[in-house]
Amino acid sequence: MNDKEIKRISKRMSLALRHKPDALDLKLNEQGWTTVDALLQGFQNKGISLSLEQLQKVVADNNKKRFTFNDDGTMIRANQGHSINIDLGFEPTTPPPTLFHGTATRFLDSIKATGLEKRNRQHVHLSADNDTASQVGKRHGKLVILVVRSAEMQEKGFEFYISKNGVWLTDHVPAEFIDFPM
Repeated sequence: MNDKEIKRISKRMSLALRHKPDALDLKLNEQGWTTVDALLQGFQNKGISLSLEQLQKVVADNNKKRFTFNDDGTMIRANQGHSINIDLGFEPTTPPPTLFHGTATRFLDSIKATGLEKRNRQHVHLSADNDTASQVGKRHGKLVILVVRSAEMQEKGFEFYISKNGVWLTDHVPAEFIDFPM
């Protein structure tokens, strides 16, 4: 399985496990899990041959670590980024003093007006380091990195969570807690 095939399978998995389970005829439980067998069958029903070994490779080699298996490897889910209502079971966690958000300069006016909003997702996604934020943000246009004063937010009662793949999550980041570049 080459990188192009891994990316194609990963994108289809993201769609089904984060946004549209019916894209692969899946049923997700309240925590977003589906059986590995159901996922493999969903691919088969769409005319895509995918073995368990190939699925394991897609999960292991996904550079964003978007997916995870349960402890016995019989269930699979996306780690975060859902637009459907899923209870991922995250516990509030103390964030580092600052977090980062990569975005495009064309969104700055909106962010200055309303802050960072989750929009059609369950959470706003933040990064613990500048490099990760840069990788995320440059996909959207001319890159700008925003610094979020997360410790200050937490002091004001905002909750933070961290997903299994290291993405920091919160419900909203008001503009007052964002340091914008000059």
